[in-house]
Amino acid sequence: MSAGVLVTLEEYLNTAYSPDREYVDGVIVERNVGEGPHSRIQVDLVLALGRRYSDVFIWTEWRMHSATGRYRIPDLCVTLQNPGTLVLEECPFLIVEILSRRDAMSEVLEKLEEYASFGVPNIWLIDPWRRKALTFAAHRLEEVSGDAISTGPPVIEVTLAEIFRGL
Repeated sequence: MSAGVLVTLEEYLNTAYSPDREYVDGVIVERNVGEGPHSRIQVDLVLALGRRYSDVFIWTEWRMHSATGRYRIPDLCVTLQNPGTLVLEECPFLIVEILSRRDAMSEVLEKLEEYASFGVPNIWLIDPWRRKALTFAAHRLEEVSGDAISTGPPVIEVTLAEIFRGL
């Protein structure tokens, strides 16, 4: 996480950043975005989930209040209902983070732990560079060994071929 100047929550929520940034304990945190493989996987996931699960809500890069003094922006999240808010305040059913080449694993793990502490029941990490999908639970990452990644009930499943088809 890069060090920065402390800003108020009000200033963060009322400022448009390009690209959008996260807010961690008063510090504005840049996100690694904009690489082709990252974007391609994000689009392919949205399309695959949208085709198969018309009864869920799929959100990309939506600010989420994940902990006191923290606002994160998951690459993708799924809710079972439309929260109807400008900022996601409730726990999503699924969060997907897609690695960028410059992501530091310690920062990624911190974010995944934060999601788990918030109560997110299903957390996926997608690595475009190694073409691997992982799940995060019980404070550890586990590589998907089959040909699909899925959630607990209700089951949401996507094949690895669908995730990596555009790469």
